[in-house]
Amino acid sequence: MMHDFPETAATVAALVRAGAARLGGDEARREAEWLAEQALGVGRAWLFAHADDAVKPEVCARYLALLARRAAGEPLAYLLGRAGFWTLDLEVTPATLIPRPETELLVEAALARLPEANALCIADLGTGSGAIALALASERPQARVLATDASAAALEVAGRNAARNDIVNVAFQQGDWLEPLAGERFDLIASNPPYIAQGDPHLGRGDLRFEPATALASGADGLDALRTLARDAPTHLVPGGWLLLEHGWDQGAAVRGLLRDAGFQRIETLRDLEDRERVTLGSRAPV
Repeated sequence: MMHDFPETAATVAALVRAGAARLGGDEARREAEWLAEQALGVGRAWLFAHADDAVKPEVCARYLALLARRAAGEPLAYLLGRAGFWTLDLEVTPATLIPRPETELLVEAALARLPEANALCIADLGTGSGAIALALASERPQARVLATDASAAALEVAGRNAARNDIVNVAFQQGDWLEPLAGERFDLIASNPPYIAQGDPHLGRGDLRFEPATALASGADGLDALRTLARDAPTHLVPGGWLLLEHGWDQGAAVRGLLRDAGFQRIETLRDLEDRERVTLGSRAPV
């Protein structure tokens, strides 16, 4: 029950203890600390240095509200307003997906195909928080990176993340998938598109309940966006240019088929740390 939470004369340490007891689970203590930092507007070092400080009632109320939202299943990243990805600290909001560690596999695969010294052109489609685009731009500062998204709200977050991480070699443009690329060709196009089937019961569970549905689900079989990307990408790739697509663990064979049908060569599927097929890639045939 939340009604016995210490709302007055609580110390920082008592606040965290009470929060951990409310949340329960293996990560309860650490999550309680993170939420306390958020409610107090402080960092981790301050939290421990001031453990015996009294906490104002309004801070207790703010902390209680955060705990209630977390207990209801709201993702911690949305409550904190940030998430780590690659080497970056990113702002995240309910307008964007929460960057996930498995997407770093796509970044690694892209970097392996992007020579460091070259002034390359890269596109990240459906950029969301900007995670992929900004990771690539940070590692390839001589490259020009275009990040696109159909959501204006997501692009605002991505733009703030570029400024937050002092990344200047990335531009943002609103539009559906490859439409913003009209008249341009790229050395590499990357995307983590929606790939869950509409109606999949997982959409009503866990973090997915709180994330933008348009960034999660794509058609009856989850492949609609992947079909569009595979079909239209060759027009926007230089000869020998690469397309890299993240997808569901059981979609590797289907995505390899889509790339074959679109004329791609050197098609390969990479597995994530859980040994699940996660990223499929191919290159446009040279002229």
